[in-house]
Amino acid sequence: MTFFFEVLIGGLLSGVLYALVALGFVLIFKASGVFNFAQGAMVFFAALTFVGFTEVLPGWFGLEPGSGLVFWLAFALALASMIVLGIATEKVVLRKLVNQPPITLFMATIGLTFFIEGLAQAFWGANVRGLELGIADEPIMWMLDEYNMIISKFDLIAAGMALVMFVVLALMFQYTRVGRALRAVADDHQAALSVGIPLKHIWAIVWGVAGFVALIAGLIWGARSGVQFALTFTALKALPVLILGGFTSVPGAILGGLIIGASEKLAEVYIGPFVGGGIESWFPYILAMFFLLIRPEGLFGEKHIDRV
Repeated sequence: MTFFFEVLIGGLLSGVLYALVALGFVLIFKASGVFNFAQGAMVFFAALTFVGFTEVLPGWFGLEPGSGLVFWLAFALALASMIVLGIATEKVVLRKLVNQPPITLFMATIGLTFFIEGLAQAFWGANVRGLELGIADEPIMWMLDEYNMIISKFDLIAAGMALVMFVVLALMFQYTRVGRALRAVADDHQAALSVGIPLKHIWAIVWGVAGFVALIAGLIWGARSGVQFALTFTALKALPVLILGGFTSVPGAILGGLIIGASEKLAEVYIGPFVGGGIESWFPYILAMFFLLIRPEGLFGEKHIDRV
């Protein structure tokens, strides 16, 4: 039973990180009705930009490589880059496609994916880099001593960081003026326009926030598996999460991430030996497919979504 809980906890912690990637999709889809297929590319761009700045800043300003000052300067510059990228994407690409069919918007984000991937590698190169956040990927010793459970310190802290972001965004949406405007736009575009809420400004803010979310996800996933092109595929990991939780629900993204993370790990350990391994790569999609048959709108999704 101890081993079962060890696997389950590990899966739940991974699920929080899946939910973090899914959050970027939810924010944009909820506010504008656009399924941003480029979210994975934004995660890759953010991680590569951060690592690139950590490499060049010491030479620019004579700073000590690996110092805290370099880290925070790189973080600030990468954050500014992601906000600019998000706002520019909305203004230059998607604003011109308002009122176009959803498939047109979706195809635009696919093209945007390749552009962002190429832009990132044109600036910083395509070599695989390590990313160090100062968090050791080692077992938590007191849990190992007391309960004989191997729980990664990195996964626990990373999940905690993701949960803090969820809470901060939830508070922003609930209690700030911008947050109330975002919720109004998400509920009804026409009603929001009628009371004077500027949709274009709100959409720009949402894309900027999605850029910030992509940066945090990029740092965590980059530190976990290296900063490499494969980070773009984190978007595919988010798809089953979105199907389970609903494309318009932040709580749904969290719950969907937890379900996918836990089921993936449990299937890998308990079913994998009977099917030859590799089950973790396809089991979440099978689970999502069956869930579509039962509740296609997701656990917290809306059955009918009207978009402008």
